[in-house]
Amino acid sequence: MKTVVIYKSKTGFTKKYAEWISAELSADIYCASRVTTNMLSVYDCVIYGGGLYVVGINGVKLITQNVDKLKGKKVVVFATGMSPAREEAVSEVISRNFTLEQQKIIQFFYLRGGFDYRKLNPFDKILMTLLKVSIKWKKLRKKELISDEIGILEVFDKPADYTRRAKINELVEYVSS
Repeated sequence: MKTVVIYKSKTGFTKKYAEWISAELSADIYCASRVTTNMLSVYDCVIYGGGLYVVGINGVKLITQNVDKLKGKKVVVFATGMSPAREEAVSEVISRNFTLEQQKIIQFFYLRGGFDYRKLNPFDKILMTLLKVSIKWKKLRKKELISDEIGILEVFDKPADYTRRAKINELVEYVSS
């Protein structure tokens, strides 16, 4: 089965997983910016990876807008994020990024990535700083913080890498089956 791994990565965590998946499956690998829709037609299996940003998968429109061209192929999307995998959060990512029809075609996997403020672009740095300030303000008012908010405060000033090669095993097994 001819397989391609396509990724869009802002801070390198998604790219790391894409490289591991590509190596494990002996698949071609491309940064999403180098992929055309016509390229998708030559593959039996298309794997796309992008980081999560406010529940949205970075660049996933490459897949969702071309899902009609992917019918009959194995289609996998993985997303990376800082938070540990929680069923309700994964369900929200799926429902926000894919229609019910697309969910029948696309197999989704969540892979925990990490956070490195230094690697963010200026716009994302502003957004994350605003988020940090709002969480600290909430904390000052003695409001209860959710686990993701606590996690953001813990890693904001020091990089955190939660990637683990073993996390790709379920995805690789699905593609290989």
